[in-house]
Amino acid sequence: MGSSRGLYNPDFPKGSKVRIASRAFLEDFARSWQCHHPLHQEQLEFGEVEAVVEEVSFYHGGDELYRLSGVPGIWHEPCLRQAGTGITAGVEYLNGKAF
Repeated sequence: MGSSRGLYNPDFPKGSKVRIASRAFLEDFARSWQCHHPLHQEQLEFGEVEAVVEEVSFYHGGDELYRLSGVPGIWHEPCLRQAGTGITAGVEYLNGKAF
């Protein structure tokens, strides 16, 4: 992981409140993601949970990686949503598939 300083601009800066995507989305992401920092089985239990961004870093190439307060693991930006929108049953997409 790299530093969040410099040219990188995270979608969710440190201190932001986020909502983790649905479990169905996380399961599909875990199956299809073939690169760095795969989701771990324990992370799937945190679908729809809201948390605060504790740390932001970037993988080579600019992939945003997050650590969340009180939630285990490293999280990829596509697995997070803006919290507080009141939308809990929206449509999520991964690889053209709706959840």
